[in-house]
Amino acid sequence: MTFAYPYLLYLLLLIPVLFGLWYWARVSRKAKLRRYGQLKHLEPLMPDASKYMPAVKISLELLALAALIVAVARPRAGEKEEVENTSGIEVMIAFDVSRSMLASASDDPNGVSRLQRAKYILNRLIDKLDNDKVGLIVFAGEAYTQLPITTDFLSARMYLDEISTDMVPTQGTAIGTAINMSINSFSTDEDINKAIIVITDGENHEGDAMEMAQYAKSLGIEVDVIGVGSLKGAPIPIDSRRGEFLHDASGAPVTTYLNEAMAKEIAKAGNGTYINGSSSKAVDQLIGQLDKIKKSDLKHVSYKASAEQFPVFVWIALILLVIDMCVLPGKISWLRKFTFFSK
Repeated sequence: MTFAYPYLLYLLLLIPVLFGLWYWARVSRKAKLRRYGQLKHLEPLMPDASKYMPAVKISLELLALAALIVAVARPRAGEKEEVENTSGIEVMIAFDVSRSMLASASDDPNGVSRLQRAKYILNRLIDKLDNDKVGLIVFAGEAYTQLPITTDFLSARMYLDEISTDMVPTQGTAIGTAINMSINSFSTDEDINKAIIVITDGENHEGDAMEMAQYAKSLGIEVDVIGVGSLKGAPIPIDSRRGEFLHDASGAPVTTYLNEAMAKEIAKAGNGTYINGSSSKAVDQLIGQLDKIKKSDLKHVSYKASAEQFPVFVWIALILLVIDMCVLPGKISWLRKFTFFSK
């Protein structure tokens, strides 16, 4: 059996720690009870207390937790469907999730949001990256790795669909930080060519974007930029269903613009290209640009769908938790009259 995310199995080390804490609490409880007398004299005063049920319950709960940890690590059994040697590149996508991405991608203030337009572009892009590796970073005032570099395009689409402007609490557009994190997210194989795709409206960007793009260029990494938004500007919705938009302290509506000039400068500094995301040919233009990058030998590993074993462990965890809910912490009333252990 193999695991998609084997490093998560280190969380299993929490199991003995939690059991140790529970055992220490039990011992401490007995020590406190001894202050009031010998346990054999106190037991008749606690007829519902059970020596064994608490241990049964904690065992069930810890086993359920262990099963969930294994499930999250994505266990895979069975033979690999194929190990294919292909040629491709590594692509890190830096996705702007600042609040301005909720604004319309067009001149129509009620049009499709920049966030949805960006998702549409990237979904189409991933469809055309079959022989490449892809990773995903989200950023606003800070940047976070959403998906490490991988050939698992199913996971890439899943993470992409879950992206929202609530993912990064700090507002801003830290493009430089996102480019730096993208650089550090690539594999260490210097023979594989790499590219960073920044998709943003460029609003309120931090000052180090150009410097980081130039640094990426010095490492042989191309930086391409997709601009989404309106040059005429659009208000930022607070509640699109009620037609409410963000206002400043003076009560005037806040308008956000596509900073196309800045986006072009970043792409130029990173030896890449700028593409306007409103174009119907945006994906084709980007693929054409990526195709200019020399392909490297990559190993692409895919698994049969039946090889995924995480549902089995999820079911095991659910069954254990249901049993735990049915087990009472004290003695079962109809079993009190039976003595299973004698001195």
